Amino acid sequence: MIDEKTAREDVVRAADELFYARGVQAVGMDAVRTAAGVSLKRIYSLFASKDELIVAVLRHRTQVWDNGLAAASEPATTARERILAIFDFLDAWFREPDFRGCAFINTHGELGASSTAVADAVREQKRTFQGYVARLVADAGAPPALAPQLAILAEGAQTTAAIAGTPEAAHHARAAAETLLDAAIRPAGERMTP
Repeated sequence: MIDEKTAREDVVRAADELFYARGVQAVGMDAVRTAAGVSLKRIYSLFASKDELIVAVLRHRTQVWDNGLAAASEPATTARERILAIFDFLDAWFREPDFRGCAFINTHGELGASSTAVADAVREQKRTFQGYVARLVADAGAPPALAPQLAILAEGAQTTAAIAGTPEAAHHARAAAETLLDAAIRPAGERMTP
């Protein structure tokens, strides 16, 4: 019998793949059991409900997202490069054969209105990402108002890429981010007035 930590990881990994490929509501716990190779009784001893499992999957996705951003920004030497690396990370992700959009947005669309725990987990991931962007913007010496603009570009690129079925949204969002960065970091005398 596998230990609790391994069983939990197996269930979360299997549920993540199934939920992302098919949607949360379309996947029953029997499918998770089969994919994970863990009995339903064991799954329910690890997760009291499907909602609890969904939240665990979203936390797992948060770690994957954070690790992906960290790896993409590793070669960057400036805050500006780290900001633009977000869009390079998105471009690579959008090109993966199983890309189906943002798991957080997808899950919130399915369950956000009916599950407070799911909505809270999604909001927490979005707040964390916005905080990450805000720190990079501060490091770049740009005005704080730039951070939510860049975060919206990243979020919009994810949705656009999923719906359009093309990775081009990352390229367009990156170009817009460069324009915003250039405008925000210009010396005061060179800034354009609205």
